[in-house]
Amino acid sequence: MPAVAPRTRDVMLRQAARLFAERGFRGTSVEDIGSACGVSGPAVYKHFANKDEILARLLVDISEQLLEGGRQVVTTEPDPAAALLLLVEFHTDFALAEPDTIRVQDRDLPSLNERDRGRVRRLQRSYVELWTSVLQQLEPALAEETARLRVHAVFGLLNSTPHSVRGRDEARRQLTGMALRALTG
Repeated sequence: MPAVAPRTRDVMLRQAARLFAERGFRGTSVEDIGSACGVSGPAVYKHFANKDEILARLLVDISEQLLEGGRQVVTTEPDPAAALLLLVEFHTDFALAEPDTIRVQDRDLPSLNERDRGRVRRLQRSYVELWTSVLQQLEPALAEETARLRVHAVFGLLNSTPHSVRGRDEARRQLTGMALRALTG
């Protein structure tokens, strides 16, 4: 597929995320996505082979961005306490900024083909392990399974925010505090 203007592609992905979040992957057509972008449905095919590719790009891309952002935190911050705070803030900001993508992930991950679903899961596991490692550096006596359980619980807390949060600054403050308490017991 030829290179496309990232701006048009990004707009299409953002609109697709919004529509998938509202209607579900199966309840949204390529024509709906095109219409939301001010183009015909067939114009979407200039940027994506099909609706499945749009879903894959949404979920694979966000998983890659989370992992890369997490890696950047741990490589630039050697202090585990500071790194943990930065990871929490990073993920909290993601959760507050990307509610549609979180809804799509929650509901429509099974709609991905096996290869893309496996890729998303591998990226997510790497992201969890990054957090688990930082938590174990902070608390060396903490069992790996317990650290991983805390990380998953915090993701559940932070990723549930798109369903209920109003007032971003207060939400960020509250969520960061709750997440840090949950992680450090």
